[in-house]
Amino acid sequence: MMELFYENELNKLSESLNLTAIRRGEWVKLAARAEQLPDEGDWSTWLYLAGRGAGKTRMAAEWLAWQAATNDHTRWAIVAPTFGDVRDVCAEGNSGIIGILREYDVLEDYNRTYGHIKLRNGSLIRLFSADEPNRLRGPQFHGAWCDELSSWRYSDTWDQLQFGLRLGDHPRTVVTTTPKPVSLVRNLVSRTDGSVKVVRGSTFDNAANLAPQALIELQLRYNGTRLGRQELYGELLEDVEGALWTRKMIDDARVKEAPNMTRICVAIDPAVTSGEDSDETGMIVAGVSMDGQYYVLYDGTLRASPDGWARRAVELYHEYKANRIVAEKNNGGDMVGSVIHHVDPTVPIKLVTATRGKQVRAEPVSALYEQGKVHHVGGFDQLEDQMVSWTPDSGTSPDRMDALVWAITELSAASPAMQYLASKVDFCPNCRMPSPKGTNVCPKCQTAIITPSL
Repeated sequence: MMELFYENELNKLSESLNLTAIRRGEWVKLAARAEQLPDEGDWSTWLYLAGRGAGKTRMAAEWLAWQAATNDHTRWAIVAPTFGDVRDVCAEGNSGIIGILREYDVLEDYNRTYGHIKLRNGSLIRLFSADEPNRLRGPQFHGAWCDELSSWRYSDTWDQLQFGLRLGDHPRTVVTTTPKPVSLVRNLVSRTDGSVKVVRGSTFDNAANLAPQALIELQLRYNGTRLGRQELYGELLEDVEGALWTRKMIDDARVKEAPNMTRICVAIDPAVTSGEDSDETGMIVAGVSMDGQYYVLYDGTLRASPDGWARRAVELYHEYKANRIVAEKNNGGDMVGSVIHHVDPTVPIKLVTATRGKQVRAEPVSALYEQGKVHHVGGFDQLEDQMVSWTPDSGTSPDRMDALVWAITELSAASPAMQYLASKVDFCPNCRMPSPKGTNVCPKCQTAIITPSL
């Protein structure tokens, strides 16, 4: 069906010796494989999951070049993990779109600084970094190419792009990625409404265009391994080998709502800098219940200045009626506590120092998850992606996961004593004021107290 569609269209255009059609026809008939030829079905997203070197870039560049060149005055977006990726690989790479547009003889101008590609027919292609989701606020497009979606840091980038796909009769997106078990990819794969067409490929499908010796080395070193299944054969592996958390571990303990908490804390993993390209400040709200179960209540992670994240932390402290704010001070020292107290000097703060390795700090928290004692109240996609993908030898420092570890560590440190004290009182569901067991009305706010059944 796909090949027939392209052949009919190409024959029509080739009759007028259209150079674009001739060049396109050469690739379609001589080099392209079936999964590299998006058809004209009802799909809105063509998701190409494939291994390294499978021809993902060439496939998407050919598709987008064809769409922009044959549809006058249209607008298109290319989004990759960083601006360097989108410029050096998607645009200027050996399989990038600039070379294809030059072959088509339709390129009018390419501004590599601003990431603007202008065609002679009035169409415009813009380059974006997935690290800057706010850049996608405002522009609108007929379609897009999203490269290495599994490596995007922020799922919000995908959302902002979708809001901008509002031109033409049927905006479409081609996604090319080596699959990793991140929520964004998992959600697309699980769609059953026909809007997402999933096709797969492996490194070895493209063997004709790859160095034979390299293929032999890859086979010998990675064939049969988890890394090989993901990076060469494009398999979507749900769990990462060596990770301290698994999807099943989190899903099995997930709840829709939390009971009354005996203690709540807001934990912060501050970012060193606050620019557009800076890391986010991890911010997690968690609590422990009377029976010693832990609940992750909110992920307030954000990218902001020290004053910005301090104000947000204080807001969450008051909103959740927390007992204290816990903040790592390795990166900011005493400044971390000072900036919070500048916002509200009454907030109790505990500054913690990472004197032990991340693995040592995280393993006791992972054990609590394994025992089914930590519950996520609802879903936290970005937090959970960090948890299930981080391994002790990954060399990364995930902000949301770090804040989670500090939160649960703080709550678990005092839990035996707090559980004993909690057994002697009832907590007001409104202001969380403890009252002797059997109290019917909170003496502080006059709210009716309902004793939970244990």
